Amino acid sequence: MDLLPFAPAHAEAVASWPASSTEVTLWCGRSEFPVSEQTISGWQQDDDVQAHVLVEGDQLLGYGELWLDAEEDEVELARIIIAPGARGKGLGRVLVGHLAERALGTGFADVFLRVHPDNDRALRCYLGAGFVRVDPGLAADWNAAQPVDYVWLEHDGGRSGGEEAP
Repeated sequence: MDLLPFAPAHAEAVASWPASSTEVTLWCGRSEFPVSEQTISGWQQDDDVQAHVLVEGDQLLGYGELWLDAEEDEVELARIIIAPGARGKGLGRVLVGHLAERALGTGFADVFLRVHPDNDRALRCYLGAGFVRVDPGLAADWNAAQPVDYVWLEHDGGRSGGEEAP
């Protein structure tokens, strides 16, 4: 399996993966359903966003982004989704592992991600891929400006500043 840069030709497939408005909300926090190809392509316009796809041969299996923040010296993994036919096979962890490796390779000090509080499956995936919960006070600060109280995680990277899930 390879992690490749996102190409505009991938937008149609990625847009088709969420099966409901609830899934869209859990995935990317939007209320738009279905998500349009234009929306996904538009996400790529930000210079601080690096989108990637997980592929095996010519089969598109997953999508995820790195949000680079030089001012905060951090990278956030975002908008991670696996193709419906590929779910339940551990590919989420594979994708998150590849994205985390890329994020750690950027040289930024910290790697974070957030997950919707109702997305238990994604939370288990991220915890299994080497992420730990951030300090509850820090999470509360970050959630102050958010539409929901996300579960914030950081890549452990060999240190243990956060709390592991029970």
